[in-house]
Amino acid sequence: MIIFKTIRYKNFLSSGNSFTEIELNRNKSTLVVGQNGAGKSTMLDALSFALFGRPHRNINKSKLVNSINQKQCVVEVKFTIGQSNFHIIRGIKPTIFEIWKDGMMINQSSHANEYQKILESNILKLNHKSFHQVVVLGSSSFIPFMQLNAGNRRDVIEDLLDINIFSKMNVILREKNGILKEKMKRVGHDIELIKSKIDQQTKYIRDITALTEENRKEYEHRISGTQNSIDELQAENSKLSLGLDDAIKETEKRMDTLQDRRQGLLLRSQDAQTRISDVDTRISFFEENETCPVCDQALADGHKRSILSQCEEEKDRNKTTLKSIGKEGTGVEAEIAETSGILLSLRDKVSKLSENNREISSLQRNIADYRKYLDKDVSADLNTAKKELTDLNQNKEDMFEEKLMVSEQFNYNGVIAEMLKDTGIKTKIIKQYLPAINKLVNQYLQVLDFYVQFDLDENFQETIRSRHRDDFIYESFSEGEKQRIDLSLLFTWRQIAKMKNSVATNLLMLDETFDSS
Repeated sequence: MIIFKTIRYKNFLSSGNSFTEIELNRNKSTLVVGQNGAGKSTMLDALSFALFGRPHRNINKSKLVNSINQKQCVVEVKFTIGQSNFHIIRGIKPTIFEIWKDGMMINQSSHANEYQKILESNILKLNHKSFHQVVVLGSSSFIPFMQLNAGNRRDVIEDLLDINIFSKMNVILREKNGILKEKMKRVGHDIELIKSKIDQQTKYIRDITALTEENRKEYEHRISGTQNSIDELQAENSKLSLGLDDAIKETEKRMDTLQDRRQGLLLRSQDAQTRISDVDTRISFFEENETCPVCDQALADGHKRSILSQCEEEKDRNKTTLKSIGKEGTGVEAEIAETSGILLSLRDKVSKLSENNREISSLQRNIADYRKYLDKDVSADLNTAKKELTDLNQNKEDMFEEKLMVSEQFNYNGVIAEMLKDTGIKTKIIKQYLPAINKLVNQYLQVLDFYVQFDLDENFQETIRSRHRDDFIYESFSEGEKQRIDLSLLFTWRQIAKMKNSVATNLLMLDETFDSS
């Protein structure tokens, strides 16, 4: 049970810079009176703010600080639960939130929301909504139980009966089911993957088994045929290379000699043509001139004819020499062409030798690959492959077993989820308490001189009958009659809380409750 002892506050709403302190356990009942705006409801707002970080009325947090001082807003509340003393300090400008237990401050979480959860879940065992259903009945910013929707009504009842643990269990169960779904998906994918591996391994074993003696003979036949091809190429190379180097050297030497002769003939031919050109120049001069260019004397006809005759003879000799050179050059060109053909043929043999050698190397590599294939320990490979196939099948069986276990757990969790739903265990527990709840409500209604039969069902829908057994709903009544119902429910919740010892408290605040009829 929560025994509230004192609450004090300063710079909170209309309160000034000095602490206003109120003792909450001096008397069983305390009447606080004052004019409008004197700060009566401020005490309720301060208590709500200290415990839950928000006031009872609908006021923004920034408006809670005294508008004149605008800082050092502090609210403190002290209470006991069992043998433990608690002291809550909460402030604005600067922000303060401290929870003290027996003189020791509880370690603050990295986030204020987590620290608040510690206060509500582990210490108070009630939240802001439940607190106001059990402790407070006010006219401002208060939503009576009968005006809450079905979900909020259920939350209040679950807090009072301390069965919200089932809701938390349901949340945890959904998280676990989410993990199980992912696991089932992953295991299914792994099973499909290992099936594919098994198919590949089975095909590999078939391929290895297919290596029979016939296949071995086929490879040996390939080796024999390839070796024969190599022998033929090597025999051809022997013929091609016989005296090839000497022949190439001799032919190249002959080619060099012929090219030298051709070059000499070209030079001799150029000289002869030059001499012929010089002679032609002299002949033209003597034919065209009658005077000697040196002594400037007239040339005698006999001397002129003698010179021209000598020039013609010299020209004929050079033409004969040029014709001889041309004839000899024709023979040299023929020999060069013949020698070039011989040299080209010899070089073709060299190319053929290189090509044959490359082919021999390729065939030798093929033989090595064939021998490597034949030298493999096929039986060892087959045994290894079969062992791997056995391991894969075992893994598949293990995965099927894992999938079955996960599926069974998922189905089992489905049954648990049905039990943890609002229509499951919680409804059964609530049904156990509904007769007591309805009985208490009707008792309090009679005390308040409101003679109707009030009943709540497991879905927290009300049925209200008059003395004439006419059916009504909550909204059918006047405001005064509604307040009688609200008070009866408030007293009922407090009585149920005492029975459960969950959120029982010494505090009951009625703020302007009896202002109406």
